[in-house]
Amino acid sequence: MELKFPVILASQSPRRADILKKSGFNFKIIPTNITEHPYSDGSINDYVQNLAIEKAQIVASNYPNHLIIGADTIVMINGQILGKPCDEDEGQKMLQTLSGKWHKVKTAFSLVHVDSNFKQSYIEETLVHFREISVDEIQSYIKSGSYKDKAGAYGIQDTSASFVDSIEGCFYNVVGFPISRFIKILKLSPFYN
Repeated sequence: MELKFPVILASQSPRRADILKKSGFNFKIIPTNITEHPYSDGSINDYVQNLAIEKAQIVASNYPNHLIIGADTIVMINGQILGKPCDEDEGQKMLQTLSGKWHKVKTAFSLVHVDSNFKQSYIEETLVHFREISVDEIQSYIKSGSYKDKAGAYGIQDTSASFVDSIEGCFYNVVGFPISRFIKILKLSPFYN
């Protein structure tokens, strides 16, 4: 897809980069290392969108003529945010919480272009249902290390796909980037040729 400006992905997620590459985008990766402050109150959508914008703006300050993409993904169940687990115990607890239940995956993505004074963020939500998963399955997944650096302690594109028995919405949103929505928005933006 041809855009009017060079593109930078302000994310260290290999999954987001892979989705964009497979969709035909050329871009550089410049990850940001912001401290993701925990959610306290207010709109959860605003919280996630603000994180996505903050990531993009940090990179945009050094690349004013580039289109910067920021993104952030969270998993929610019963009003509780499940972020990236800090260790095996937390990862195991998250998967036990998700077992046999529906949860929401929200990905916010932002577009920032300093020279055009353009800053927008968008959010996509997907519902995911886990079958009942056994303690052995959870422990095996945790021991594999695949839970690391993933909101909710799982990645639908890896072996935890077998935990999922139903999904309503965009699959790629759960992976970490809602590519179809992103392309629709880009085609309506001033950056599309």
